[in-house]
Amino acid sequence: MEDENMKKKWWHDKVAYQIYPKSFQDSNGDGIGDLRGIISRLDYLKELGIDIVWLSPIYKSPFVDQGYDISDYYNIAEEFGTMEEFDELLAEAKKRDMYIVMDLVVNHCSDQHEWFRKALADPDGEYADYFYFVKGKDGKAPSNYRSYFGGSTWEKVPNSDKYYLHMFAKEQPDLNWENPVVRQKIYEMVNWWLDKGVAGFRIDAIINIKKDINFPSFEPDGPDGLVTCIRMVEEVNGVGDFLEELKHETFEKHDAFTVGEVFNMKEDELLEFIGEDGHFSTMFDFSAHVLTFGEHGWYDQKPLRFEEWRKVIFDSQQELQGKCFKANIIENHDEPRGATHYLPEHARNDAGKKMLGTVSVLLRGIPFIYQGQEIGMTNCKRNDISEYDDISTIDQYQEALRAGLSEEEALKCCYENSRDNARTPMQWSDGKNGGFTDGTPWLAMNPNYMEINVAAQEHKADSVLAYYRKLIALRKAKEYKDTFTYGIFKPKYENVDDIFAFERVNEESGQKLLILANFGTEEHTITLEQRIAKVLLTNEGRQEAINAEAALNGTITLDSCETVVLELEK
Repeated sequence: MEDENMKKKWWHDKVAYQIYPKSFQDSNGDGIGDLRGIISRLDYLKELGIDIVWLSPIYKSPFVDQGYDISDYYNIAEEFGTMEEFDELLAEAKKRDMYIVMDLVVNHCSDQHEWFRKALADPDGEYADYFYFVKGKDGKAPSNYRSYFGGSTWEKVPNSDKYYLHMFAKEQPDLNWENPVVRQKIYEMVNWWLDKGVAGFRIDAIINIKKDINFPSFEPDGPDGLVTCIRMVEEVNGVGDFLEELKHETFEKHDAFTVGEVFNMKEDELLEFIGEDGHFSTMFDFSAHVLTFGEHGWYDQKPLRFEEWRKVIFDSQQELQGKCFKANIIENHDEPRGATHYLPEHARNDAGKKMLGTVSVLLRGIPFIYQGQEIGMTNCKRNDISEYDDISTIDQYQEALRAGLSEEEALKCCYENSRDNARTPMQWSDGKNGGFTDGTPWLAMNPNYMEINVAAQEHKADSVLAYYRKLIALRKAKEYKDTFTYGIFKPKYENVDDIFAFERVNEESGQKLLILANFGTEEHTITLEQRIAKVLLTNEGRQEAINAEAALNGTITLDSCETVVLELEK
């Protein structure tokens, strides 16, 4: 098999699940999810077939950017619980053969971190060099970068002629990776968590750690006279040296599983990042996510075209063949819900959700499932911008208004794109607040929790949840595990409109598994190239009809939103 050359790692055949702790399960009635809540749901995750649980940040934080602004890397935010409870979570996960992965946010910290407080107290002192404190030019900011959340990346240091750099919110000052003392302190912290028993990290916004310390200005790309800070990141070289040192000093020593959040990587750098000896174990495949990006923001995003979407996924899969694994996602805490974003209007139903899950989970790579995806949670309609909590959503709403959109149109952009869609609390039941909390949820529930919830699907044989359990069980089944893990990926039926089809082929054993999905509105008849040995999974329960048609005509007719997984005869 092509991938046999790859060194086998403990995480290759695993399925991961992301928890957004604030919204997963509240145990004490304060409306915020917590560690005790996560512990209470480990059996649910085990039954789903999950091996690796990734927690969005649970560190001490003022929560300006939902915990991605860390004020103390060694402590748990009291909203989530205590270090003792975290240790209990590690122990309980271990009992169930599950691994806990933390979020590592080291491009920036919070302005409440003691390092930054000390830097502000003495803008010329040692701690100022933990950040980028830079003198202004002609009484203005050092350069014309726009932060990821809008506005300048430079904030005036009080009582000084200096500014500090923040590529995200002004409360998130960027850490100076050029300073070896800073790097050492980061490595100490990473090793502290790994020694504690954490299995690895998802690494946030890591490409941003390398700056051009001359901070050159660029041609503005918007009416505000600013240019996206990504420009500087794209122009500078040398991030690999930092990442290699980080790996060598920390991850490598512990055989840790690491997944990078990497945008704006240069064309030829893929294998440096996640090849055999790459900086990380894997990184998220964002190739589909960026398809709809607008030039200026949410308000001018492009519609998602099926053919385009299929092509980028197929290309990404083939690029990595036999070399490395990407992490495959439909949604996460930074994206809208996949069931709304990737499914056309006619497919936003249970059959469509199962179909989308199938084509994602059975790709080559590590499947990541985001909380609620397994029950088909959807985007949430809000009536007013005040109902959103997310800093990025509020910025994009304002941006849309400035571009001339009405409030109604700007809200529609938020409905389609807001990160809050993924952050509405987990829908456990149709009881009070969806079984998430006895108190008032920190973010209002999606009203559809009455229909879409775990309890309603738990014992229903044809539910989205039951299907996800079957799907994950199939991926991990002894007789198919090798093929789904290491088998090569072969696109099929690319010339047939609306059909998403691929094979997973074990070149050693000759096993071939064919995945077919019909994203169109009409039924499609597919002529098979080989006879069927077995129908392994179907989202419409039509095994017998599929078998009969294939035996009689050598074809399969798929209804709209129907998906099927077949083992082909050798």
